[in-house]
Amino acid sequence: MAAPLATCTKEQRSVIRFLNSEGVKPFEIHRRMKVQYGDACLSLQQVYEWTRKFMNGISSVKDSPRPGQAHRVVTPEAIEAVEVIVKENRRVNSE
Repeated sequence: MAAPLATCTKEQRSVIRFLNSEGVKPFEIHRRMKVQYGDACLSLQQVYEWTRKFMNGISSVKDSPRPGQAHRVVTPEAIEAVEVIVKENRRVNSE
């Protein structure tokens, strides 16, 4: 038997997409994935949901952005701006 695969959900969604395109039913997809991914396998419900999405024309295996989800962008400019704020706000006595 082959070694268990990684637990990456994007990878698992790719497997679902591939097997779905071959006409494999969601229950069978889940059964086959469970052998390789073990306890880290997506649930049967998630397999059904992703199969439905792929059948409805969605081709991306990435999560859709959620409303209110924090977006973090770390840029040199942002780091510098924070450093300036911190330096200006220090309460250090220089003697």
